[in-house]
Amino acid sequence: MLSSSNPRKSSALDVSRCFQGRSSLLSRTFFLTVVVLLAVSGAGLAQTLTNLKHQPPHGIQITFQLTDGTVLAQSNGASDWWKLTPDNTGSYVNGTWTQVASLPAGYVPDDFASAVLADGRLVITGGEYNNGNFALTNLGAIYDPKANTWTSLAPPKGWNYIGDSPSVVLPDGRFLVGNKLTKQIRELDPKTLTWTSRGSKGKSDFNAEEGWTLLPNGSILTADVKHAPNSEIYTPAAKEWVSAGSTIVDLHSPSPFGCINYGPGGKLCYYPPGEIGPQILRPDGTVFVAGSYTKNAGPGDTAIYDSLTGVWTVGPVFPNGDNAGDSFAALLPNGNVLVEGDSGVLYEFDGTKLTPGPKTYGSLMVLPTGEVLVGGGVTATYTSSGTYQTSWQPAISTYPSTITRGSTYTISGTQFNGLSQAAAFGDELETATNYPLVRITNNSTHHVFYARTHDHSSMGVATGTESVSTSFDVPALMETGASTLAVVANGITSVTVSVTVQ
Repeated sequence: MLSSSNPRKSSALDVSRCFQGRSSLLSRTFFLTVVVLLAVSGAGLAQTLTNLKHQPPHGIQITFQLTDGTVLAQSNGASDWWKLTPDNTGSYVNGTWTQVASLPAGYVPDDFASAVLADGRLVITGGEYNNGNFALTNLGAIYDPKANTWTSLAPPKGWNYIGDSPSVVLPDGRFLVGNKLTKQIRELDPKTLTWTSRGSKGKSDFNAEEGWTLLPNGSILTADVKHAPNSEIYTPAAKEWVSAGSTIVDLHSPSPFGCINYGPGGKLCYYPPGEIGPQILRPDGTVFVAGSYTKNAGPGDTAIYDSLTGVWTVGPVFPNGDNAGDSFAALLPNGNVLVEGDSGVLYEFDGTKLTPGPKTYGSLMVLPTGEVLVGGGVTATYTSSGTYQTSWQPAISTYPSTITRGSTYTISGTQFNGLSQAAAFGDELETATNYPLVRITNNSTHHVFYARTHDHSSMGVATGTESVSTSFDVPALMETGASTLAVVANGITSVTVSVTVQ
């Protein structure tokens, strides 16, 4: 997570931290203070930011959508974690914050690999920084929302350093992490919490600064940073990388740094390869990849990969000299990609053009309401015009018509995982939301409740007509009586079904 193009990363940072990423504490604290609304230049495209009524006590560095409808957030201070709970109408704007358990002693990471697992727990591993110091730490932890506890996670054997590494959850639920300093990959079994070595034959360059995008067929796409403009696809079954061709335009920015010292006594050298922007799979099967600034500090390019044909095409250049190196992006319910430029401007990519909208600074994550939660010094929700196509919706096929408070049930159907991971960063800080949530609304009071989901049968994307399922726990204190139930994935809601809560 290295960048020198972002004007927010001022010279106030000392040399040892000058390449710290945009979501890290010192590079953001002084800037994430005001949300500024700008006029929208795209005709007919309404883009608005709404500040949360109750702001998180210490701002937001990164957020994760938990499967009970709450949002877990790491504060800008990195040491404390908070939970946002929507109000009884389902509003996150009017939601409330409560502090949750702290990480194990000594682990205060900045810029790590992460994922919400199929059982509903959150895993984080590594960190470019630990306790504010450049460390490429190999510490890790698992958060259990039910118990409100963090448990230490041992690193893969032989991995003394992890840092800000790429990661992804495979359709079968296994968590893959790429060592940023090498071409190695390790696989975490969520049930046993043990790591297994996984082959990475054919990898063109080391994993540093890359983003990994899960494709509908279960393979992983990355646009190389060190060997830009090359791209690669990893097939889990073959345990092998193959070239996916040239991105045509160079999406990475050159590194202005030489050896970055780390390890005991600073005797080891890390040579950063540069930066790249986030990449997001869209409903039509294309992957939008945003670029960092060019060699001459010019505007960032973009490229589009068609996962159906394997063909790259050139996308639009960022307006006004902007770029999205080491930045956030999220998939909107309308199919557009929301990407944050390094200037702070939020752009919507509709498959053809980039339309600038409001200006802000912070992380991006799709909420079950279809809004995007924008973290930062001022936390807000982003809303855009347009909506999803009916063919994108989750569809419920089997469900219990009567449910009892405090009990667990299974529900099945199609497209419970959405059409995309729906979130990306330049490399680390993965906040994918491709898993089902269950929302129950009481017919009389219209109060909204989320039933905690877990043990999803798939963690894939765009699963089409494949039958998938999840288990859900009916809240013990929810209201009884006639209600409606819906499955939500990436902010897109299924047609509701009628249930009776007893």
